[in-house]
Amino acid sequence: MTSPSPEALTALKSALGPGGWTDDPADIAPWLTEWRNRWQGNTPLMLTPRSTEEVARTVRICAEHRIAIVPQGGDTGLVGGQIPHGEVLLSTRKLRAIRDVTPLDDAMTVEAGVTLLEAQQAAAVANRMFPLSLAAEGTATIGGVISTNAGGTAVIRYGVMRDLVLGIEAVMPDGEVFHGLKRLRKDNTGYDLKQLLIGAEGTLGVVTAATLKLFPIMRSRATAVVGLDSPHAAIDLLAKAKSETGGGVEAFELMKRLGVEFALRHIPDTREPLDSSAPWYVLIELVSGEPGGAEAGMERLLSAAFETGLITDAAIAQNDAQRAAFWKMREEQSAAQKPEGGGWKHDVSVPVSRIADFLDEATAAVERFYPGARVSAFGHVGDGNMHYDVLCRPGADLSAFLARWEEGSRIVHDIVARYDGSISAEHGLGRLKTDEARRYKSPLEIRTMKAIRAAIDPQRIMNPAVLF
Repeated sequence: MTSPSPEALTALKSALGPGGWTDDPADIAPWLTEWRNRWQGNTPLMLTPRSTEEVARTVRICAEHRIAIVPQGGDTGLVGGQIPHGEVLLSTRKLRAIRDVTPLDDAMTVEAGVTLLEAQQAAAVANRMFPLSLAAEGTATIGGVISTNAGGTAVIRYGVMRDLVLGIEAVMPDGEVFHGLKRLRKDNTGYDLKQLLIGAEGTLGVVTAATLKLFPIMRSRATAVVGLDSPHAAIDLLAKAKSETGGGVEAFELMKRLGVEFALRHIPDTREPLDSSAPWYVLIELVSGEPGGAEAGMERLLSAAFETGLITDAAIAQNDAQRAAFWKMREEQSAAQKPEGGGWKHDVSVPVSRIADFLDEATAAVERFYPGARVSAFGHVGDGNMHYDVLCRPGADLSAFLARWEEGSRIVHDIVARYDGSISAEHGLGRLKTDEARRYKSPLEIRTMKAIRAAIDPQRIMNPAVLF
């Protein structure tokens, strides 16, 4: 791929006009570093198109001049896939329209730069719910969560982003627009291009808009935090919750005591979730279409769990403020680790039935490999996704510890693979895991993915350093 010539850069600037681009290093700098500060990127030009047509215009110019492009949404990704390293940076943040909300179709169409929180709010105005929720929802954009196939906290009930998209509009690598904004639940007419674009991390085109599934607003909701002795008890409690509520479990989030201690130490306005301390905690959220149904279900569940010894303590949120406090403890788990120093980060998934076994085996292996390492595990145990983070022991040489990230992560990922899991559950591969994934993907999978990419982007101008 060639570096952009002065003529090409001039053509891109002219195509977007004033306000549609910047080459000012000060303006670009905030968008060249990801949240974990692992990558510091660079770009000769940041494009900020305001419409699908402007995106198409710029991609056509890039295709003509063989200029590589890195698409970027809210820059909340954690694997470096949105950070340019010499490529042109194409930001979709100015694609801001909520094009329509159609309650009878349980659907809405929004542009790629709309934040996840704004999409949720637009759905609520129409007395509907868009269920995808994650800690960065005030910044993460629809285009970004589609491109990474984000999961979040309600996957157990509603699925990942792939399950929530009805249609997509995207600019393909040659600049042609794919007009795929359908509201259909059924369309059995061959290959589904939108599904290729979901989770492609910007390698097959630039998502500019999407039609999303909406759901009825539940008439009751109950949130609780419980203490448990082990992840094995958590898995048993999950099974009981599913049986007790008949599918009413919307969130089931596991946290280790160490992560709770980090949050209490470093995050303002957090407090102990329970009167007693426990080795592990689960945040449970139940919903029901019947008034009072979720509250009654929670009471039954917790009573039965106490009787059988599955849980040691519990607290049910009595109001929105208490519910928010419970969720803050969970959502700040990553942020609470930062003051403790760097760590080996893992976003992995295994079958739900194997989560507890994975945690036992991986922790024992990591502690043998690096004595004194601190494991802070948390995540969406209801769908098998754990954020398994390994932090340096206090007082140890942090640089030396971080230098062993790749070796330590290989131990964790090999265990994940033996459990038929995935080394990337919801963050994608990006720059962080693309090479690592070659170890775990079959030759057939890699060969097929390369063939698809070559057919759609033969010049490989779209996010060229990411995926195969």
